[in-house]
Amino acid sequence: MGKLDGRVALVTGGARGQGAAEARLFASEGAAVYVTDVLADEGAKTAADFGGTFIAHDVTSPEQWRAVVDQVVRDRGRLDVLVNNAGVLLWATMTQTSLDDWNRLVAINQTGVFLGMQAVAAQMISQRSGSIINISSIGGLRGSGVCFAYGATKWAVRGMTKGAAQELGPHGVRVNSIHPGIIDTPMMNDGHMSLDDLARNVPLGRYAQPEEVAKLALWLASDDSAYASGAEFVLDGGQTA
Repeated sequence: MGKLDGRVALVTGGARGQGAAEARLFASEGAAVYVTDVLADEGAKTAADFGGTFIAHDVTSPEQWRAVVDQVVRDRGRLDVLVNNAGVLLWATMTQTSLDDWNRLVAINQTGVFLGMQAVAAQMISQRSGSIINISSIGGLRGSGVCFAYGATKWAVRGMTKGAAQELGPHGVRVNSIHPGIIDTPMMNDGHMSLDDLARNVPLGRYAQPEEVAKLALWLASDDSAYASGAEFVLDGGQTA
């Protein structure tokens, strides 16, 4: 018996990296999984690999959010788990960040999470159940001078999670955030700095694999975490201890 038997999950930014790992694990635990991404070819292949459904989806578009949720509910009659995983990283200090780059990161990393929570809220409220998992970062726990806009958006995700948990909790819907540290994903492997260099100050002495984040997301998606809401869960090998 899987931890997510009979449940329906939606994972944004699921074409690769953490999102793909979360989607695969959820499917292996019995969920019907919908993967969304702007990377259509990679997303379709990822979903096909584990028998999921892919939907091309720009998380900055309210119309596309409505269409995605409508399709999931039309197909399955419910929506139990949303993982707001889609995000982009920019290595730039405050003075190096252009307004265009600022607006792009806010649109994807922050507004995309807001739109996602808003889009699934009515369905989850009507079910009186649901788990929303917002992927933040250790950048949302401390200053992020070298990736200023990214850090700002991840602080916003942390705060939005708590506000949404207060609003949706009385309806049986839980909202939590995950704050990963150095994870071996395409977003981190962008050539700016090696993962080994990035992980030098991690007390556990290593970076993590996306499957390790996925296991935490599975716990938050399942009944094992039934009393957890409005909380931040840090997965960083002790980096922010």
